[in-house]
Amino acid sequence: MVGFDGIQILDVTGPLEVFARTSRLLQERGITGTPSYEVVLVAREPGPVATSSGVPLVAARAWRDLGPVDTLLVSGGVGTRAAMEDAELIEWLPRAARRARRFGSVCTGALLLAKAGLLAERRITTHWAFVQELADLAPSARIDAEAIFTRDDRLWTSAGVTAGMDMALAMVEEDWGRKLAIEVAQLLVMYLKRPGGLSQFSAPLAAQALAAEGRFRNLVSWMVAHLEEDLSVRALAERVDMSARNFGRCFTAEVGVTPAKLVEQMRCEAAQRLLRDSEMTVEAVAKRCGFGSAETLRRVFLRRLGRGPAAFRSSPDGPAPSAG
Repeated sequence: MVGFDGIQILDVTGPLEVFARTSRLLQERGITGTPSYEVVLVAREPGPVATSSGVPLVAARAWRDLGPVDTLLVSGGVGTRAAMEDAELIEWLPRAARRARRFGSVCTGALLLAKAGLLAERRITTHWAFVQELADLAPSARIDAEAIFTRDDRLWTSAGVTAGMDMALAMVEEDWGRKLAIEVAQLLVMYLKRPGGLSQFSAPLAAQALAAEGRFRNLVSWMVAHLEEDLSVRALAERVDMSARNFGRCFTAEVGVTPAKLVEQMRCEAAQRLLRDSEMTVEAVAKRCGFGSAETLRRVFLRRLGRGPAAFRSSPDGPAPSAG
């Protein structure tokens, strides 16, 4: 992991902990006798590296002294723009990337890769707040502004902060299989292992944020946990003792989306997660998520994602990449 003063601490420690925990698990299982991953933070010089949270990390060595590696990642953070002015680093990055089996970035680390000329005509992503800046630096790149992470051959890029852990888990899955990657996610008490194509903009989180101070805050939280139940406007209105017509109008005004649209978004996201990270049949997923039938789920997926559940499950990143 390449760092610099002003890095975001979770951009570094999140992904590195995924690899380190995988290595320990493999040794505990007797699958490997030696560490499968050796995690190293490198910087301009060995020693303390300032982070945006004020808690320093320690670089084991200088990046210029780094030889060929399996995986080269560049972290992000508020210090990214200053790092982009480091001509020696920008010149070194392409050489280091050529020597790595795979390379990539976490969050605004993508800006550094763009400055180094590594993102031209590639499918990439970054934190949603920096998409335009990335587009200006890499005008020929195909930016998926919503993806949690993307992969384009040897190049991997992720959105902000915790998305770096999802990308690292996908790398572990590539190396050691999905079952082990999910076990590592469970050990790290991650709520779920998100596929790369899942949107950065979570429907439940967005709805909870908008309803945080309103009358529907408890209802939205309940809906997230009860997707398989009757979530029709009538049923939801009864839960809050309102008429269906008044409920629909007030809910839309407060949350910013109709109850029916939010329910479909929540159910669709839940179905994506189950299809990627479980062995449940499409029919079982449809029922668990409240769609009722596999056919209903298929129609929703085709309309929202451009492919059916079976194609989604078999694709490496989930939903089809967006065009621009």
